Amino acid sequence: MSVVVRALGALLIAPAVALFVASPALVAQTPKVGPAHGTVIVVGGGSMGPDLYAKFIEAAGGPDALIIDVPTAGGDTVYAQDAPGTRGWKNAGAKNIYVYHTNDRKLADSDSFVAILKKAGGIWFEGGRQFHLVDSYAGTKSETEFRNVLARGGVIAGSSAGASIIGDFLVRGAPSNNNFIMDSPGYEKGFAYLKGVGIDQHVVARERLADLADSIMPKYPDLLAISEDEGTAWVVNGDTARIVGRNKAFVYGGKDATDGGKPFLTLHPGDVYNLATRRVTHRAADDSPVTAQLISSLFKKYSDPSAGGATVLVAQDGKVFIDQSFGIADQPKYMPTTTVPQFNVGGITDVFNALCAQIPDAPARGGAAAAPANDSAPAARGAGRGRGTAPPSTPFQNCITRRVSTPIGMHKTSATPDGQVLSDVDELYRLELGLQSPRTFNRDTAIDYTKGWQVDTYRNANRLSAYGAAGGKRSAFVRFPDKHAAIIILTNDDTADAKGMAEKIAAQLLTGKKP
Repeated sequence: MSVVVRALGALLIAPAVALFVASPALVAQTPKVGPAHGTVIVVGGGSMGPDLYAKFIEAAGGPDALIIDVPTAGGDTVYAQDAPGTRGWKNAGAKNIYVYHTNDRKLADSDSFVAILKKAGGIWFEGGRQFHLVDSYAGTKSETEFRNVLARGGVIAGSSAGASIIGDFLVRGAPSNNNFIMDSPGYEKGFAYLKGVGIDQHVVARERLADLADSIMPKYPDLLAISEDEGTAWVVNGDTARIVGRNKAFVYGGKDATDGGKPFLTLHPGDVYNLATRRVTHRAADDSPVTAQLISSLFKKYSDPSAGGATVLVAQDGKVFIDQSFGIADQPKYMPTTTVPQFNVGGITDVFNALCAQIPDAPARGGAAAAPANDSAPAARGAGRGRGTAPPSTPFQNCITRRVSTPIGMHKTSATPDGQVLSDVDELYRLELGLQSPRTFNRDTAIDYTKGWQVDTYRNANRLSAYGAAGGKRSAFVRFPDKHAAIIILTNDDTADAKGMAEKIAAQLLTGKKP
């Protein structure tokens, strides 16, 4: 066992002390896992929403703060000051960005090269391959000054490979392009901004949820391993982590019970987790005006698999209150049953048709949802690892996979040759968040986001609705834009009163009262 691993094991068995305090009058104890000062943000790769850009910029000191963009994991020799990774930050309002890169360890260890870091408010590690960051910066003055940014109250963050380097144990650190090697001798040590933690990423998009459980946790059972899907982040202050973004995060080696039949605990946007005690301290669902009893009563029929299965997601203000499936069998590789399998969305396809009619026939350049990271080896859209699919054969299929899905990070949503859209509630929630940001799909041309929807009011709130079949049957995608709220129901039941179910949910969501 290496010195690094022995040291990590000693750290992991140390007693954990919680930072979370009930009253400002109490003095917080020194964090055991997270930063004593500043903020750490761990992003799962892919396209980010404006909420994550905003949180990073704020933590760095505001739009005028110096942000250091580190693209080194991408593996190129040279990066210009206007490198692609800077565009997302500029579009999000950052005014002072410096691209920091070298492959020369001697340069990385020189006073002149690191001088710029002494002025920085934030460090952003882009995606690529983790080992490039280790080879260039580990043990140098650059690494010391990265940490000093955090020590003086700034922010350190990263996406994809830039997320994994934030951990203490370096997941997928092998010096190669083989992303399936989870543990590589000599590359087991990250920069340890989260002590005693290993970090994986892209875990739902690339169907990696089994990897930590199969390869890392049996070997290092005392490790706290965390992961997050694309566009989703752990925002960490001290030992307190909040989940923010577009999908789910996961915990391996925590003290709470894991999900039924799975080796991890799932967290949703709005959930709060204590990394020292390894326990959930707050669930977004606890804030939900929509009761579990209501959801259970509405979907009880679908607990019987013969009814065809159903999924439902309810969210407001970036918090996911309900994300649940009924009558759907466990999926391979522990994939969420709210993500797989896909449902034919039927009449909700009108929403996609309306978007395709308005989005220019070219990728949106640098919109608010554009990814700043050079993520390595993306999986084929709509496929698991290593299983490619035939390229789209119709203009509509091409639009769905490239012009609609790419800016918001959808991977499973697809269209059939006859124009039907297949999707899931988790990906439709990504669409909901994209629709909340006017610049998501095009920065230069106004898009009418009401097209393809039925427009009316419900409980004095403006409502946009789309249904799977006539009369509000089968499925429902209901948005309350002024309330930043959405209700998404997908079923395979042509008789399902999806509109009626959505209205009963909305009555609680909007008023906090039972219908």
